[in-house]
Parts: sequence; structure tokens; C-alpha cells
Amino acid sequence: MMRAAAVMARMPVPGEVKTRLVPPLTPLEAARLYAGFLQDAIDRLARISGIRPFVAYTPPAADSFFSGIVPPEFSILPQAGEDLGERLANVMEALFSRGATAVVLCDSDSPTLPGRYIGEAFRRLDESDVVVGPCDDGGYYLIGMRRHTPRLFSGIPWSSAHVTQRTVEAAERLDLSVSLLEPWYDVDMAADLDRLCREVAGSPEDDTFARHTNQALAELGLLMQARAVGNDTQDTCR
Repeated sequence: MMRAAAVMARMPVPGEVKTRLVPPLTPLEAARLYAGFLQDAIDRLARISGIRPFVAYTPPAADSFFSGIVPPEFSILPQAGEDLGERLANVMEALFSRGATAVVLCDSDSPTLPGRYIGEAFRRLDESDVVVGPCDDGGYYLIGMRRHTPRLFSGIPWSSAHVTQRTVEAAERLDLSVSLLEPWYDVDMAADLDRLCREVAGSPEDDTFARHTNQALAELGLLMQARAVGNDTQDTCR
């Protein structure tokens, strides 16, 4: 039995990642921050036992970049498709074709997501056809399946507040059972960045807690005020 988990990743190119964080960040700063998110997402998978870890990357020409940043136990594969739905479906197909009996795909925008959520997703797949980890903004940070069903990704209004809702409705139309994990948040907008700064600044010093994101925030000067004024600040990140 092979349980496969993949991070859906982009190459951290300025102007092409985290564009909704510009402003308050510059394109270069947003790319530096996303590089921290990405490395923390990879580290999170590396700490989970009993899975085969992957990074599914875009653009396809970035194979040498991703080969250079993943641990030896990881495999990489390129994403393919015109939109997120096609890319998710194609990654699912690729992993099931390699012999996976359950697949979980994770975003690279939720750097503080606890790793136990991914372990719980695989446990839920023992009983459910689909597992979804909803984000507070209506999207999802994780989706898992125990068999490839590409129609689950068709007709979804990506980058909207209805992604999770429409995905659950699609699963029900396909007669698939769905289990929802606890909500978490991803970092797309300035308000999310503020929340991230406060969470990281208020966390105990721990080398395993979003350490790459912590380092990026520190390099960008985004933690100093947060640590000075504590969790009551209303404008932590600039």
C-alpha cells in the first residue's frame, strides 16, 4: 500500500508568486517569503512517516531548481494543465498511476499548518472517498482521494470563496463520500500576512515551527514590530 502526498509548488519567481501580497510587499519580497513557505511545506511532508513524498512543480522547466531543494527521499513531477483543476487532476492521475492507494495534495501557502492534519487526512481516507481541508477564505489547503476521479475538479470556480463548497457538491453528485478536516488558513492577502506575523511572533522558539518562513519574515523586517507589541497589534506587517 502506497500513500502518496505531494506539495503543489511554484518556482519562487518575483512577479509570479504571491502577487496579491504586492503591496504591501514588493515582488522580490513576496517571492522571498513564498520560498520560505515552500521549504516549510516540504519539511512538513518530510517529517510524516508512512508516506511517499512528492513535489509537483510548475513551470515544467523548473525541474533542476526543485531537484536542488528537495530531500533525497522526495520525488518531483511537473504539473500540467490550463488551470488549477486540470493540474490537480493530472497530478492525482500521475500518482495513482505509480501505484498509490491514497493521494493527498497539499498547498504551499499554509506554512504553519500542523503536520498532523496531513496524517489525519490519510486516516480519513480509510473510510471516505474524498477528504478536504478547508481554508478560512473558502478554498482548501489540502485535498485527498482514494481513487482517481478527475470530474471532481471540473467546473470549480478557482480563486473564489466557493471552492470548498462546490467541491463538496461535486463529490456528492458523483456519489463520493466526503470528510472535512478542521479549517486552517493560507496566506494570500495582506490580512493573512498580518495573521501569519502575529502567529509566528507569538509562537515558542522551536526550530521545527515554520522555521524557513520565520527566517524570511525576519529578513524582511516583518517580525520586529510584531514581537515588540505582541498579539494585540492591528497592523503588524507594515
